Amino acid sequence: MSTETDSREAPPRERREGRGDRRRQVVRVAAVGDFHCGEQDVGMYRAAFAKVNQEAEVLLLAGDLTRWGTPAEMRVAVGELADVTIPIVAVLGNHDYESDQVEEISCILRDRGVNLLDGDIFELNEQVGIAGVKGFIGGFGRRTLTSFGEPETKRLVTATQEEVKKLELALRRLAQPVRIVLLHYAPIVDTVLGEPEQIFAFLGTDRLAEPIDRFGAAVAFHGHAHTGSFRGATPGGVPVFNVSHVLLQQEGAGEMYFVYEIPLSPRGEPAAEREEAVVGQG
Repeated sequence: MSTETDSREAPPRERREGRGDRRRQVVRVAAVGDFHCGEQDVGMYRAAFAKVNQEAEVLLLAGDLTRWGTPAEMRVAVGELADVTIPIVAVLGNHDYESDQVEEISCILRDRGVNLLDGDIFELNEQVGIAGVKGFIGGFGRRTLTSFGEPETKRLVTATQEEVKKLELALRRLAQPVRIVLLHYAPIVDTVLGEPEQIFAFLGTDRLAEPIDRFGAAVAFHGHAHTGSFRGATPGGVPVFNVSHVLLQQEGAGEMYFVYEIPLSPRGEPAAEREEAVVGQG
């Protein structure tokens, strides 16, 4: 289901810079994953999420919105988002698949107005677009799993390659100069560092980094690695943030979500100063 027809176009913000009346445009992105709502968590996050309306132009959810992937849990998660009025964009995570009720929980999200991406795009405005896929496992660097041996191994690698292809096609569709990537699984090893090395292959794959670099994404967000590292970069220098809720709290990067600010040039393109783009927390 494509989401590029959402009618709530969000204009970029303006911020004074230096002396005089010079202004630069920015887009503020709030992102979080892995808050794992259970049926008993009603009201736990609602007040924290309500603050996002004043702090960002879009809210990204990087999967694992539930514990066991049940419709009852997803209804709780949606209830926590009741006061959010800015656009919400989400991908599902592995926990959201656990109960094999993906169609029903996806409908619950979409009925709330959440733009659920699975190889789809969301156009925030004429300048900023978002491509999202869940991603998958497979490992990093020389330890990447290859399509060799048993049929089961080949099927796993094929599933990973299909996720990479979906991301590539989504990025290709985006006409906006500022492209944001939303994933559940990690596209680089840097942001899983801190997890046991033995499970790195189950936390993501750097196959996902190739289209991120090739299409010049401005930034990528993922979750899944709860005890990984907060920040890294692709080989091409694209910033990557692990926005797992537990990690954000440990890093002091946000009570509920992390806010990332992308400066825009006068033509609407991402400005060059990527290192200055991190602005706050929520």
